[in-house]
Amino acid sequence: MTTASFETIDYQVSDGICTITLNRPDQLNAFTVQMANELVEAFTRVNTDDDARAVVVTGAGRAFCAGMDLSVDGNVFGLGTDPEPTMADMQERLDDPRILEKVRDTGGRVSLAVYACTKPVIAAINGPAVGIGATMTLPMDIRLASDKARIGFVFGRIGIVPEACSSWFLPRIVGISRALEWTYSADILTAQEAYDGGLVRSVHAPEELLSAAYELAHRFVDGHSPVGVALTRQMMWRNSAQPHPVEAHRVDSLAMYYTSFGDGVEGVAAFNEKRPADFTAKVSTDMPAFYPWQD
Repeated sequence: MTTASFETIDYQVSDGICTITLNRPDQLNAFTVQMANELVEAFTRVNTDDDARAVVVTGAGRAFCAGMDLSVDGNVFGLGTDPEPTMADMQERLDDPRILEKVRDTGGRVSLAVYACTKPVIAAINGPAVGIGATMTLPMDIRLASDKARIGFVFGRIGIVPEACSSWFLPRIVGISRALEWTYSADILTAQEAYDGGLVRSVHAPEELLSAAYELAHRFVDGHSPVGVALTRQMMWRNSAQPHPVEAHRVDSLAMYYTSFGDGVEGVAAFNEKRPADFTAKVSTDMPAFYPWQD
C-alpha cells in the first residue's frame, strides 16, 4: 500500500485502486478551500501514479460531504471582493494568481481536475452529499450510493447558483428537465430517488458499498491496457460534447493508430494465443503525443 500526506483527505493505493477519502468526519467532511486544493493535487498526482489504475472516492464517517463549511471565517467560498472580474478575465486570465485564488470557483477547480483524470473514477456516496458534496461527483464516471445517502443540489436555499461545472455535467447525466427540477427545487433526494433519476448506478447497504465500488473498479482495469483505458475515458467525456461526429473521428483515428502499435500488438497476440495479455504501456510515460487534444 502507498499513501500520500494530506490534512483534509486520505490518499491510499492498494491492489491497483486509489482510494481518496474526504476526511473531516467531525464536520461531516464539509468542504473547505484547503480540501479543494488537496483534491486538485490528489487528482493531478493520480494521473502519473502508475500503481493507481482506478480511483474510488468516498467519505470518512457517516457523511460523504455535507457541502461547503459555512462556519469558517471570512468568505466561506474562498472568494475576494476585488478586482471586479469580467468575462474577459475568465477568458484571458483564468490561471492568473489573482483570478485563480479570489475569483475561480473552488468546486469547479476540483471538477476540472477530475475531468482531466486519466483513470476511471467511481464515487462511493456513503452518506449525505449536498451542494459541492453532490456536484463534485458529477465528473466522476460512476456513482454508487449507500441507502443512507441523501443528495441535494441545494444552492437555491442559500441564494447562490450551481457550481463545480455542474451546469455542464448534470444535464448530460440526467437530462435538462430533471437537472432544472432538482436545482430549482433544491430538494434533498433519497438514494432511491437519485437512482430513479439516473444519477447513481446502484444503491447498496452501507457495509457493502465500498466492496461494490472496488469490484466495479477491478472490472474496469484488470486485464486492460492502462493507456487504452485512459484514452477511452477522455474520448468519451470530450467527444460527447463535440458538435459533429467527425470531431470524434479525428480523435478515434489517432487513438486507434497509436494504440495499435502499442498494447494493441500484445492484445491481439494474447487473443490469438488464448492467454491473458501482458500490457506494458504506462499512462505516466506512454500516452501518444497527440494527447491531450483539447485544453
